[in-house]
Order: sequence, then structure tokens, then C-alpha cells
Amino acid sequence: MELTKLNLQSKVIRSLLIIVLGSIALMISAKIKIPFYPVPMTMQTFVVMFLGLSFGYKIGLATVSLYLFEGIIGLPVFSNSPERGIGLVYFTGPTMGYLIGFLSACYLASFVNSKDNLLKILIKLIIAVSTIYLFGVIWLGTLIGWEKPIYSLGVAPFLLAELFKILLLTLIAKKIIKFRNFI
Repeated sequence: MELTKLNLQSKVIRSLLIIVLGSIALMISAKIKIPFYPVPMTMQTFVVMFLGLSFGYKIGLATVSLYLFEGIIGLPVFSNSPERGIGLVYFTGPTMGYLIGFLSACYLASFVNSKDNLLKILIKLIIAVSTIYLFGVIWLGTLIGWEKPIYSLGVAPFLLAELFKILLLTLIAKKIIKFRNFI
């Protein structure tokens, strides 16, 4: 009985540690901008899908939720904060849809498994990252108006960088999934 209780406590502590470290990784990935054409690339979407792949949807969603909560309460964790604002004001700005899409992308990325072939992994990750842009475009259109060139502003500049990240994740996905055994 004591051994079971100790194992459960150990698992909870390990999970909490991963969630906190994952939110720190998301914050770091938001702040580091890699020069890429036509706009700089952050590695946020990579880390979001990495979390889903490596730790499954429960830990992944908890991590992304913690990251979003940190940003909403005013910690400067988002990509352009504090330069362009912090807290709920920043969160409800043009990037809110993309940030909410992190949750769906993480969740869907968790459905990749070690038995999937590379094509199946690629398709699952494309679907996962597409939800970020779906939520992002819906919010952006609602916020700035549907008559604006939403696709040109909110999707097209990022496609090449997303393709790079998805291909990289596809190639290493089977190795990443092994982290699930750690939890």
C-alpha cells in the first residue's frame, strides 16, 4: 500500500515538474526569433506539438494551459510581450486565436504513435498545426474584419517555417514518443 502511494506521489511530482518546465520551454520558444523569410520564426508551434508527441494530451494540455494562464495574468511569456502589451489585453489581441489553437494542436499531435509510418505522422502533424491557423484566422477575421486579406496576413507568411518544423518533427517523432514512458 505504501509503495503504491509513494509511486503515485512520485508520478504526480514528475508530471508537475514536466508541466512547469514545458511552460518555461514555451516561453523561451516564444522569445527566440529565428531569421526566416518572410517573417521571423519562433519555435512555439514546434514546442506545442513536441509536448503533445512526447507527453501525451493530458500533460501537453496542462502545460499549454499553464503557459496561457501565465500570459493572461500578466507574465511576459508571449512572443511580443511586454513590448506590445501584457496580460489579458495582449491575449485578446490579434494572436488570441493562434494561442488558443495551441491547445488543439497539442491535443491532436498526441495521437501520433510509434506504429505510424512517416506519411501518417506527417499528415497528423499537418492537421494538428492547421488547427492553430484555423483558430487564428477565425479570430483575426473577427477582430480586424473579414474584408481584410486575412490569409495573406495570418497564414501565408508562416507556411514555409511551419513546413520546416513539421518535417523536422516528423523525422524525430518516433524518438520523441518514447518520452511518454517516462510519465
